[in-house]
Amino acid sequence: MRSFASLVCCVLVLAAIGPPVATATSVAPADSPAEPSIHAVYPDPIAGGDEGEFVVLSIPDRSEIGEYTVTDGDSTAAVPNMTARGRVVLSTAPNRTRTLTDWPVVGLDGHLGLANGGERIRLQRGNRTVDAVRYADPAEGELGVVSGSAVRWRPLGATDRPIVRAAGGEVRAFTLPDTPAAPIRPIRNADERVYLAGYTLSSDRVADALIAAQRRGATVRVLLEGEPVGSRTATEANTLDRLAEAGVSVQVLTGPRARYRYHHAKYAVADEQAVVLTENWKPAGTGGNSSRGWGVITAQPRIVDGLNQTFQSDAGWQDSKSWGKYRQGRQFERAGPATGTYPTEFRAESVSVQRTDLLITPDNAQSGLVATIDDADDSIDVIQPTVGNWDSPLLRALRRAASRGVKVRLLLSDAWYVREENKQTAQRFREWADRNDAPLRATVSDPDGRYEKIHAKGAVIDDERVVVGSLNWNEQAATSNREVVLVLHGRDAADYFGAVFTADWEAGGFDTPVGVLGAVLGLLVVAGLAARRVSFET
Repeated sequence: MRSFASLVCCVLVLAAIGPPVATATSVAPADSPAEPSIHAVYPDPIAGGDEGEFVVLSIPDRSEIGEYTVTDGDSTAAVPNMTARGRVVLSTAPNRTRTLTDWPVVGLDGHLGLANGGERIRLQRGNRTVDAVRYADPAEGELGVVSGSAVRWRPLGATDRPIVRAAGGEVRAFTLPDTPAAPIRPIRNADERVYLAGYTLSSDRVADALIAAQRRGATVRVLLEGEPVGSRTATEANTLDRLAEAGVSVQVLTGPRARYRYHHAKYAVADEQAVVLTENWKPAGTGGNSSRGWGVITAQPRIVDGLNQTFQSDAGWQDSKSWGKYRQGRQFERAGPATGTYPTEFRAESVSVQRTDLLITPDNAQSGLVATIDDADDSIDVIQPTVGNWDSPLLRALRRAASRGVKVRLLLSDAWYVREENKQTAQRFREWADRNDAPLRATVSDPDGRYEKIHAKGAVIDDERVVVGSLNWNEQAATSNREVVLVLHGRDAADYFGAVFTADWEAGGFDTPVGVLGAVLGLLVVAGLAARRVSFET
């Protein structure tokens, strides 16, 4: 039985600050804009003797590159005669390097060793330095991408996508636990493909829909997190066994080459539709048996294509392992199912949008959401299970908004495993608002029988933009996890989710300061846990 303390530690881990960004200096490309430049360095592979380390060139125009050499000052390697364009990987161990990257790999003539402690790498043409990059403090298995005057370190194979923007149209908005049929309907209607991405999957209803699609001849693939917090349950293992036995491709992301701390995204591509939601594919989430969640179904081609590309990138790398291989020799914990029933207050509705933005982490979502908050003029309503560090970019953006007069409301979950932490967070925001005479309010929810706990991760901004997706607003999730978020532009969508938020807000919350009541509640929770097994979800 997992202890209460260990579960709380897991929650705190999810809210922790991500790793710092390493910095370096870079020399701008010289003279001709058609010259190649150094795009990235990979100095510390996860391999004995650092076999496979490489340098990536960016070649703007198709050209001969045989006149160039790469040097660290002590050793020099020549680029062979060839014509190239775009990204080209240079390595003295090309066969090994080809197992590490999808970019074309060219073998260097000579010796070049990239120091793990950092050094200056120069690209030369004759005696002239065309480009130079100085890097420092690389982490094992991370690629250093040159970004202006800095080198940004990220796991090898991680994507670097821009925000995808789609023109207006109609989307289907839904909430949970009110409309559990909504997120599954596109899967049930699919004939050609279903790509389902999630953190966990233990719902028999979802599994049945996937197997039925497989039997209709659709290509069905599932991609999940390999090491979820609190470990995988026996119920989920049985569900995934059943999918695999039916011929569904089930993969999990795990191992030393993992590009993301957690694959926490929750979406599906079903034929030419996509579902993006805040909930896990389990009875407590999409089953409607527990959590307050938000979701969207869209047929906007750019969004569907963007999610398809994200799925293909995430499922096609070396950190992806088949469920059959992953589960060998593993034991899974038993956990009681969520069995709550709740009234339907909000039915799914088709709403018009002027534009939809697809954001993903760690590529672009945090900066995109900070910009969205910074553009707010009138109001911001945020719903979250919990939030991260006080000085994280998203929480700083909320306080900046309130400081300039934007009315901010922050609604947090009262789930037992975050209740006391959230009460302290809400109290801190209220005290800050009082000191700064800012229009910011924060509270912990009271489900009042309409749901068990908040698991939604979203916002309604200026009554004209909606944020909905898997991203918990903490620094680690934004910088280390794979998350998917949609930003819907339009009053219809904002009216729908705004009504849900207001109903949840006005139900009342735990606004009392942290003190004796909190301590008593904490003791009651601990006492209760001694008598029963519990689990929580992210």
